[in-house]
Amino acid sequence: MFASKAGSDSNPDWYWNLRATPDVTIEVGDETIAVRATELSGAERDEKYRIQSERYPGFAGYQQKTSRTIPVIALTRRDAPAPDVHQ
Repeated sequence: MFASKAGSDSNPDWYWNLRATPDVTIEVGDETIAVRATELSGAERDEKYRIQSERYPGFAGYQQKTSRTIPVIALTRRDAPAPDVHQ
């Protein structure tokens, strides 16, 4: 998710809600999914924003309109199995 707020100089309200309470549920079609919201940073954030800007060129313009770094939020299923560290 991209907290662009169309390039506003402030983050959208939902961003602050996710920062305060990152464990939420989302609806995808008819399914309700428990997820954890995590803000991406550094190269990972930049790469996701670059991909989004290529898909939707308006996103590049949003970043140009503001001096803040637009937050990128990853949603991860909470019921997903933990990665196998032995692989």
